[in-house]
Amino acid sequence: MSMKRTNVYADPEDLAIIKEAAKRRGISEAEIIRQGIHLAAMANRVWDEPLFSRTFEGAGRTPSKYEVRDAVADAVCRETGTGTAA
Repeated sequence: MSMKRTNVYADPEDLAIIKEAAKRRGISEAEIIRQGIHLAAMANRVWDEPLFSRTFEGAGRTPSKYEVRDAVADAVCRETGTGTAA
């Protein structure tokens, strides 16, 4: 993976925490900062598609885990043409 150098200003207390964590984990301070940047980038990403694109008809109440399992299994069977669910 290609990387690009950048400069940022950081609070001294945060840098001390990063230094301690890097030593404890046996990785570089830069790696912890890269991980933090990645988490911040992903937390602020705007997704093109919704997280849940499928909808299931229901009874207007929270289904049991068995009802959820059966609904998902039935949908998979319909899409893959593998027959009926248990």
